[in-house]
Amino acid sequence: MKLIRFGDPGQEKPGVILDDSAWVDVSSFTPDYDEAFFASGGLSGLDQWLKRKAASAPRVAPSTRLGPSIARPSKIVCIGLNFRDHAKESQMEIPKEPVIFFKATTSIVGPNDDLVIPKNGEKVDWEVELAVVIGKRGVYLERKEALEYVAGYLLHNDYSERAFQLERAGQWVKGKSADTFAPLGPFLATRDEIPDTGNLAMWLKVNGVFRQRSSTNQMIFDVPTLVSYVSQFMTLLPGDIISTGTPAGVALGMKPPQYLKAGDVVELGIERLGESRQTVVAWQPAAIEPAFLSGR
Repeated sequence: MKLIRFGDPGQEKPGVILDDSAWVDVSSFTPDYDEAFFASGGLSGLDQWLKRKAASAPRVAPSTRLGPSIARPSKIVCIGLNFRDHAKESQMEIPKEPVIFFKATTSIVGPNDDLVIPKNGEKVDWEVELAVVIGKRGVYLERKEALEYVAGYLLHNDYSERAFQLERAGQWVKGKSADTFAPLGPFLATRDEIPDTGNLAMWLKVNGVFRQRSSTNQMIFDVPTLVSYVSQFMTLLPGDIISTGTPAGVALGMKPPQYLKAGDVVELGIERLGESRQTVVAWQPAAIEPAFLSGR
């Protein structure tokens, strides 16, 4: 299945993209794609419901805004320096264990919402990433069982403010968590849609020029390894996100770096996970409010 959330920020409803590309409103089955949905076996229930109700369920106009594909998770766990080509670009050694940092859930927005340069931001960078969505509670998982705990996958642009991240002392989370820094979607592809995440093409353009062109085959630690590894340090809850790192081609690695500015357009995609597009805008008081700041 391909799960979407649609509607105005903070008022999104759950939907599904059918095989004929029709968008279907499934809010009569579930109020949202959240922790309770996944924890209660919602994916299996939704699949059965669609077999009975898809033909008569309300259709949604494709021009409707897409929100983030899942409701606010308990956490976004990010993996740093997880691509061989990116490590080489950064002139850094291959990590012996996954590098973990967090991203605030208030950074989540829809896949095509604007990217707002944060107040005093001056080095905003892009990062196309494969995001893993957890489907059930897990802790101390073995690698061989890890995929059983995965609900599906998302396209994620892990935006970063490099000055906040690298020049302000402390954890990377400061450079990762500004409002609008986590566009998710356009849809969540359930695990059966992508049984193998080991060789998916990834790309990102800025103003029509390719900046990142790689594949998940460049990942140092694969999805089962990452899910197992993270679960050794914290309980993974249904709906949680693990973002698996970015390939070479970020602004920080350019000589000289070419960071984003207002008016730039960023487009990105991952094979079988669709595409997204963000227009960069300058921060201003009462700028665009991310969906999750409205209390949803």
